[in-house]
Amino acid sequence: QVQLVESGGGLVQPGGSLRLSCAASGSIVNNYNMAWYRQAPGKQRELVASINSAGIARIVDSVKGRFTISGDNEKNTVFLQMNSLEPEDTAIYTCNANIRTTTRGPWYYWGQGTHVTVSS
Repeated sequence: QVQLVESGGGLVQPGGSLRLSCAASGSIVNNYNMAWYRQAPGKQRELVASINSAGIARIVDSVKGRFTISGDNEKNTVFLQMNSLEPEDTAIYTCNANIRTTTRGPWYYWGQGTHVTVSS
C-alpha cells in the first residue's frame, strides 16, 4: 500500500504565497511521476503541475510564472510553491503519484487533498 500525505494548505490573502507538500510512503520500488491536481467549487478537477523522476516538470498555463513544482526523489516528496495567489486559485489541491510497489505494478495513487482558500 502507498499513502500520500499532503500538507501546507490554508487561508491566504490575494497576492500571498503557500507551499504545499506531499509525501509518499509505503513499499515503494519506483516513483515515476508526482503531480498536483485541483478542483474548484463547481468545476472539474484539473492538472496543475507534474514532475517525473528525471525532474522534468510541467505547469499548466493558468499558473505558469506563479507556481513552481519541485521534488525530492529520495524522500518521495513533491512540493508546489504557489506565489501571487488569486481568488481563482481557491480549490482543493490533491497529490497524485504513479508508483510501483513490491506487490503491485505502476499504479496511480491519490492523497486526501488539502484546501487552499484565497480571500481577503
